[in-house]
Amino acid sequence: MPDRESGIPPAPEGVVHRRSIIMDSYPLDDEHFTVVGRLTDQIPWAEPHQQRIHDMTLRVTVHLPDLVITAADAGMSSFPHAECPLIAPAFARLAGISVRRGFSRELRQRLGGVSGCSHLGELARAIGPAVVRTASERIAFARQGKPADPSGGPVPLPLGSCHIWGPEGAGPRKIEAGWVPGSVDRPVPALETFLEN
Repeated sequence: MPDRESGIPPAPEGVVHRRSIIMDSYPLDDEHFTVVGRLTDQIPWAEPHQQRIHDMTLRVTVHLPDLVITAADAGMSSFPHAECPLIAPAFARLAGISVRRGFSRELRQRLGGVSGCSHLGELARAIGPAVVRTASERIAFARQGKPADPSGGPVPLPLGSCHIWGPEGAGPRKIEAGWVPGSVDRPVPALETFLEN
């Protein structure tokens, strides 16, 4: 049963450390959405009031057409040092970064090392893929119940993110064969299915 205060389920018996990252995405309007990430670190064996070491959130607003972050806000409700929250306002510097190209590099330049917080930085890195996934889902949702229309707007593709999306991977080859992302149920059929049509 989740802890009512935090919404986090209790750790299984014997666990000495537990990290959770949760991402929630919300539409704002036709061109913007928000992704809220939450990172928690728990030490289940500690005294109850000392179990949650980190409980941090990062909220970004994203412009859908170009996947540029337009606003960012960080917060901390549990942290190990009284000075930790002093760095949270720095994460507003995520505004203006494109999640499509060079996101990790730009994140390191703006907020890496002593210019940021390693835990909020980890949350920011995790938000990048969540933004791409949200944009893809919003476009697929908008097309729901309608015939697939490649001119309905580009679906952001996670090119280079895994073996499926490598230069010779199944994802780009399926698109070349006529697949429109969001047009079929998951799992998307094997490449051969699209090559046969």
